[in-house]
Amino acid sequence: MELIKEKWDEQDISEFQQTLVALEDPSKREWSKKLLNTELPVLSIKTAVMKDITNQISKGNYLSFLDLMIWEYYENTAVNGMLISKIKHFDTFKKYLDIYSLRADNWATCDLLTFHIKGNEQKYMDLTMEYIKSELPFRRRIGMYILFYFIDDDDYISKIFDLLNCFENEENYYVNMMNGWLFCECFIKQREKTLAYLDSNKLNRFTINKGIQKCRESRRVSPTDKEMLLKYKK
Repeated sequence: MELIKEKWDEQDISEFQQTLVALEDPSKREWSKKLLNTELPVLSIKTAVMKDITNQISKGNYLSFLDLMIWEYYENTAVNGMLISKIKHFDTFKKYLDIYSLRADNWATCDLLTFHIKGNEQKYMDLTMEYIKSELPFRRRIGMYILFYFIDDDDYISKIFDLLNCFENEENYYVNMMNGWLFCECFIKQREKTLAYLDSNKLNRFTINKGIQKCRESRRVSPTDKEMLLKYKK
């Protein structure tokens, strides 16, 4: 199928879906579905192939592809997410992300996203604030994922710590996992500020312990720090 189009319309949906199904790997389908823990049917198409499909579509009018709103398989959602990540205009990006985040039902649909925050820092911070108030766990996960793009910025690191503290009573496994990962990256990139935060943090038991575990598994953390962090476990 030709994937570079001046305009996608509904008559293209069936052919595109047939193209995806022809690429499925039935032998890994159940394994992939279990790994993703998604309610969507999974074709188990290789990531490199999915990226190639996305890159081809993005060379044409990919917004018209997104307007088709194809969500049948996990792979459809993944293609949509990777295409949305290519949008640099914030308002357009948010329009499609708002729809996408309502469909997200697994960790991978969150973690495959990328964000172009340069010049739009406050808008993205506002987006985080909006998303973390959602009742939808994967929208909350996306909201916290955005903060990874702010860790290196000294003007925002304290805000990240404040937002992490807002999840003291979070019960969703996938949100807590994201926050543990975020804590780990903060420690690696902003060690001194993160140590100061540790002395008064409000992280729940799962998050702090998972964050410390990730630090101890990282090659970017010194052996001395790996041992020192144990005293902060709950």
